[in-house]
Amino acid sequence: MILEVKELHAEMEGKEVLKGVNMTLKDSEFHVIMGPNGSGKTTLAKTIMGHPGVKITKGDILVDGNSIKEMLPNERAKLGIFLQFQNPIEIEGLGIVNFLNTAKGSLSQQKPSYKEFMGDIKSNAEKLKIREDLIGRSLNYGFSGGEKKKMEILQMSILKPKLAILDEPDSGLDIDAVKVVAENINDFKKKNDSGVLLITHYSRILNYMEPQFIHVMKDGKVVKEGGKDLIHEIEKEGYKFDR
Repeated sequence: MILEVKELHAEMEGKEVLKGVNMTLKDSEFHVIMGPNGSGKTTLAKTIMGHPGVKITKGDILVDGNSIKEMLPNERAKLGIFLQFQNPIEIEGLGIVNFLNTAKGSLSQQKPSYKEFMGDIKSNAEKLKIREDLIGRSLNYGFSGGEKKKMEILQMSILKPKLAILDEPDSGLDIDAVKVVAENINDFKKKNDSGVLLITHYSRILNYMEPQFIHVMKDGKVVKEGGKDLIHEIEKEGYKFDR
């Protein structure tokens, strides 16, 4: 998969948030977006996924050379795009196993056996240190912030997208949980050769990862790009970048 964001402008609730974003992510690459609050990072993730609250006013989003900006979110998911939410919602009455089974079935023509499917859930839950009793509950219902974030990574591991967009997977986690989540993202990427676009404010999760490209967003634009060395510059100087 090749994702291309071209001169993307978008607004939410009538306010322009994205003001000309350009970015290209090729098959199996690992990109990171950093930037201060309100810079448009989450809006970019939502726009790529087709969130109905975002309106594209200019520019385009291409996958393998084809525009996806008129596609519904479920159609984009079937292309292999996955979005981990910054603030996962609770859905009482929707069982986690049923949810994942339905999602997996809609994405794959060859549905695995139930035994194989449950084995995949249990093994990934163990690696994420998710308590076994949580798997039998409603999606995120009554979960702590950290448990919700881990559940999003579990979904990614089961659905195996071609491109995983991870919106602050480290927020709300203690240092041990950050390491666990980072290791599971690394393992997912290695096993599936998938692309990853990770959004974060802080560098601590990146201490356990090897991203290839860093993009800094400010005021709705990408104002700086580089390799992992850019992280150290941000740690030292903050987000003192201008186009």
